[in-house]
Amino acid sequence: MPGLPVLILSQYVERLYARELLSDRSGAVGYLLKDRVSEVRQFVDTLRRVAAGQTVMDPEIVAQLVGGTDTLATLTAREREVLGLMAEGRSNAAIGQAMHITERAVSKHINSIFAKLDLPQSGDDHRRVLAVLAYLDR
Repeated sequence: MPGLPVLILSQYVERLYARELLSDRSGAVGYLLKDRVSEVRQFVDTLRRVAAGQTVMDPEIVAQLVGGTDTLATLTAREREVLGLMAEGRSNAAIGQAMHITERAVSKHINSIFAKLDLPQSGDDHRRVLAVLAYLDR
């Protein structure tokens, strides 16, 4: 609905969403990271500002949009561990065995890694290889 204020709360930075949110509107939008909303008062203030037509962006999102943040730094320790094992050429099953977690948990970590590294699904690119290249390029 055009003109409807939108506030996105996310666990991680999705640069594609942030770009689309900012490009399609002239305000009344917000994008916050859940783990950085520490006070109810701060959250309510953000809601009011967005409802009033302002744009509110989490500083971490802004930093990633302008390229000021190392995207690997946004990964959790567990995700970095998964990515390191991926770089060793291990399968999801082997990663799960090495980390003593289920293959499903490995898959969730990998999907989170793809999102944080801004690697959307594509018929042209192999996200696993691109993630490993980003890891090796650090």
